[in-house]
Amino acid sequence: MSAELTPEEMLAERDPGYVATLIPLLRLAMKVWFRSEVRGLENVPDGGALLVANHSGGMLAMDVPVIAVDFFSHFGADRPLYCLGHDIMFTGPAGPFFRRWGFLPAHKENAQALLEAGGVTIVFPGGDYDVIRPWHKRHVIDFNGRTGYVRTALDAGVPIVPAVSIGGHEAQLFLTRGEMIGRLLRLDKVIRSGYFPLSIGFPFGLTGAFPPNIPLPTKIVTQVLEPIDIEAEFGPDPDIAEVDAEVRRRMQEALDGLARKRRFPVLG
Repeated sequence: MSAELTPEEMLAERDPGYVATLIPLLRLAMKVWFRSEVRGLENVPDGGALLVANHSGGMLAMDVPVIAVDFFSHFGADRPLYCLGHDIMFTGPAGPFFRRWGFLPAHKENAQALLEAGGVTIVFPGGDYDVIRPWHKRHVIDFNGRTGYVRTALDAGVPIVPAVSIGGHEAQLFLTRGEMIGRLLRLDKVIRSGYFPLSIGFPFGLTGAFPPNIPLPTKIVTQVLEPIDIEAEFGPDPDIAEVDAEVRRRMQEALDGLARKRRFPVLG
């Protein structure tokens, strides 16, 4: 987390006018190149909510832009949509840029401030592990045992709103997370991630973490599921692992449904 800014100060940096100006350009890219669809936004309740999603697409993941475009169209620019992201996004001049969009470093203090202020907040519990999963696991919900999002929602008193996306992981062919290479290079000491993913795409062919290939024009569909009131469903002192298992079960069921309807990779 930034040593200079409190969560409340970072929260205030989101600029609705800036977002409204750039959304049309983002919409053009999402609707033309990725033919994106977001279904079920009516399931997002009023007030604060923790939108929990799978993460796909590697270095150039499109999950947030796809959701943001339709969220803006559905709710307008004045309803904040925030996203918790990896620390590397906020290094140097990138920090102010992303904070104007509503991105904050993925720390518990930031999540609490966002949710308690009534903001809808997107979190990807699987993080870097999920976003570079191998091709054969592209339709698998796997948070790598991370359950902190459940406690975050409980502490803030907000519902969990699961969301699943399909298509984003077909932007290129992901071969491996590259854990062994990551350990050899000690990347966890440099970028807080122990992975060096290998993938095949256009125009560079086989690449590691850099340079990133241009995402193929894969059709991306996102489904927002019904909210989960944790205490109402699991009691006042719920088992965190049980809640996490149920969230992932519902997400996997929804993703399996989307996968059955998908006829071809990339084409949709």
